[in-house]
Amino acid sequence: MPVLTHPQLITLATRILEGAGVSRSDAAIVGHELADANLVGHDSHGVMRLVQYVQMIQDGHVKLGAPLTVLKEAPGYALLDGAFNFGQVIMTQALELAIAKGRAAGTSTVLIRNCNHVGRLGAYTERAAKAGFLATMCVNAPGPGGVAPFGGIDRKLGTNPISMSAPLGESAMVLDMTTSATAEGKLRVSHQKGEQVPEGLIIDHEGHSSTDPGVFYNSPVGSILPLGGPMMGHKGYGMAVMIDVFCGILSGSGIGRTDLPRGANGVWISLMSVEHFLPREEYDAWMAKYSTHIKSSRTAPGVSEILLPGEIEARRATQRAAEGMSIPDETWRQINELAGKLKVSLTGL
Repeated sequence: MPVLTHPQLITLATRILEGAGVSRSDAAIVGHELADANLVGHDSHGVMRLVQYVQMIQDGHVKLGAPLTVLKEAPGYALLDGAFNFGQVIMTQALELAIAKGRAAGTSTVLIRNCNHVGRLGAYTERAAKAGFLATMCVNAPGPGGVAPFGGIDRKLGTNPISMSAPLGESAMVLDMTTSATAEGKLRVSHQKGEQVPEGLIIDHEGHSSTDPGVFYNSPVGSILPLGGPMMGHKGYGMAVMIDVFCGILSGSGIGRTDLPRGANGVWISLMSVEHFLPREEYDAWMAKYSTHIKSSRTAPGVSEILLPGEIEARRATQRAAEGMSIPDETWRQINELAGKLKVSLTGL
């Protein structure tokens, strides 16, 4: 497997995207987001997505350069239309608007319709947290989903992820999770590596448990289970349904649409400014005390340390920045094949 540095991944992604007709500025935004996902260990949202994204461009699902439009607005909220530009480009602009409104009003809520795949949610909430906000962000899949409802077999829901972040000293506490038993991208990584996945994540087309990620991609297709699996999946299922309401219905993005590709997102982000509710010094003191309180727990057998949400990603980023990131052979083959079709050179990365 080739090993690439973070700057090399950015260069790789931007070259491929520019070769597919993306403007330099938009390619830089998307390329940075993909490379950053690899950096923190979320390879499912990293450069492996380039093949999917270029296909979405060629199929007409990504409207290159489409402008973001404000449909409704007041001091504390906005409803935006992304016009199906790249989700990362749309979300970068939407976050800037949410932060500006949050600084002025103390809180802000932004909903987005007609938005493509935004990538890793934690990237945006972490950015907000480092700007002094408590942030909550969710997205749904208004188009084809991959998740069965609790007790069901058929694909009716998206993986409908949620991220929540809070300032923690100079850094941030970052929760970033799906409401499904696994992210689709993680299945894709295992599928490309030829690896099995744990029990309780997916079912085949007849509803039987499987550890072969191929049952999700090969016809007749299976489904991902809700978070909690076959026994406790009602919890993840309930969260996913409510995220469809918040992100899909209220935003106007919709649910169960057949005219959208897999990967389209309806978006909801909500920010609360710490200093509008509590002096920052007091907040920081409470967070430091709380972190110590959590980490002081005795550890279970075989566990060396209690980690806070987002801590493992921060450590991976430090490690991968120093050591580079391994790209699975199948992912690398697909990227090189794509580069050849686009007449993009990958030499000199």
